[in-house]
Formats: sequence, structure tokens, C-alpha cells
Amino acid sequence: MIRLKRIHDMPAPEDGLRVFVDRVWPRGIGKGEAAIDLWLREIGPSTELRRWFSQDPKRFEAFCERYWEELEARPEVVERLRRIVEDGDVTLLYSSRDRERNTAVALKRYLEKAPAD
Repeated sequence: MIRLKRIHDMPAPEDGLRVFVDRVWPRGIGKGEAAIDLWLREIGPSTELRRWFSQDPKRFEAFCERYWEELEARPEVVERLRRIVEDGDVTLLYSSRDRERNTAVALKRYLEKAPAD
């Protein structure tokens, strides 16, 4: 099962493996207090795409499509995450304040929609 949480949210036993999926570390939280098991920064969207998106809700669907194209170009990192998910419960952590339109939401949709090879 894939869950989603803000990196600022308290960890819980049901989180399973906690994987931070943003490319940039968030301000205001130390790496020790984040309670992450893995920072998979290379699966995050490119700097150019993040800047273009700029957390604009109107751009979220287009952001997803562009992000998924980037993921298609990085099959090794996607496969790494797929193997992690197959091994048990995973919580994808993100830093955005928007709980409905962020990198982790787009990534979860991609993983659930795209068939594994």
C-alpha cells in the first residue's frame, strides 16, 4: 500500500518505509527530525518543471503529464521505487503545503496507472 504524508507530519507505525520524494530538502525541518528511511531525490521532478509548476493548482494536470514523461526517461529509479513498494507498505513524503496537488500525489498516480515491466 502507498500512503502519502507531508514530511512535517508525525510518523506512525502504519507508515511502513518512509520515502521522501522531493528533489530539494524543505526549509524548517532538520534531516534528523524528519524520520525518513530513504530520500529518493532522483525521482523528484526536474528543477525546471518544479519552477514551471510553482504549485499553481491550475497547472497540476499538465505538471503530472510532464512529470510522468520525466519518469519515463528514468526507468531505473522508477523500478527501484516499484521494488520498494512491492516489499511492503510505503509512505511517500512530500514538503508541499498542498495535500492534493504535489509531487507525491503525481508519483502515486503514475505508479498505480503505469504497468510494471
